[in-house]
Amino acid sequence: MDEQTRRIFMQNLNRYLSEHGYNQADLARHMHVSTTTTARWCTGQAIPRIDKIQTICNWLGITKSDLLEENVKDEYYINKETAEIAQELFNNPDLRVLFDAARDAKPENLRLAAEMLRLFKGGE
Repeated sequence: MDEQTRRIFMQNLNRYLSEHGYNQADLARHMHVSTTTTARWCTGQAIPRIDKIQTICNWLGITKSDLLEENVKDEYYINKETAEIAQELFNNPDLRVLFDAARDAKPENLRLAAEMLRLFKGGE
């Protein structure tokens, strides 16, 4: 496959792994392949055969097009709820420092960080 297809696959695979809380080692265990193999998939050096792509999709609950097609709706935050919390933080000048939190943060972690900052600042 061409370089662009490998890049798209790599970006989408990494996105969905992160979104589901998985890493390359989890993928290797699930697929019964070496971590070297999954590292090659996750860095865009290779793409698995179509039957393996389908197995990955089944595991992640996504479609093949989710992995193989460019995602034009590439948002900064992976989780929608995290994005909403980040917007609330951005809108609050006292909490804006948390706006730079990792884009793959879990909503509960972002909420906890916001609550901690409120406590530090003597808020509610």
